[in-house]
Amino acid sequence: PARRLEGLFPDAWKRDRMTWIKPSFLWMMYRCGWGTKAGQETVLAVEITRDGFEWALRHACLSSYVRGVYPDRATWQRQLKRAPTRIQWDPERGLHLQALPYRSLQLGLSGEAVRRYADEWTVAISDVTPLAREIHALVSSDNLDSADRLLPKERPYPAEDQFMAHLHP
Repeated sequence: PARRLEGLFPDAWKRDRMTWIKPSFLWMMYRCGWGTKAGQETVLAVEITRDGFEWALRHACLSSYVRGVYPDRATWQRQLKRAPTRIQWDPERGLHLQALPYRSLQLGLSGEAVRRYADEWTVAISDVTPLAREIHALVSSDNLDSADRLLPKERPYPAEDQFMAHLHP
């Protein structure tokens, strides 16, 4: 089980740099190499409010231009510069951290969104490093069924079509 940490983001945590919400556990394991990459040896799960997450989605711009979502490239570039959040879709990952044929949301926060994330939306922070190591050990020993049972339960985000229409081209 994850160990809940006391407190939330300290005042010293840099609120002036971009930070990312990565809702997929296995995508995060891909990013940090199961907590083995230098400077990424601790894996934290940050629980935020649904209201905060939806604020971030409502104020987001796609991280790359997609014809048909924006009238033209110049409009997209202007929106991207102004948007406090950006959406990126990356291949979801499997237990061996291989790319899967569908994508997972990555939500980049900057400016106002980072401050809201750290000071208003965050409900709890948990250290999931032991869980990451346990699942990795099971995957390494080819015990995939046991590894799969330990994965955090994830499901598609329930949102109304008109709310999500601009988020996934």
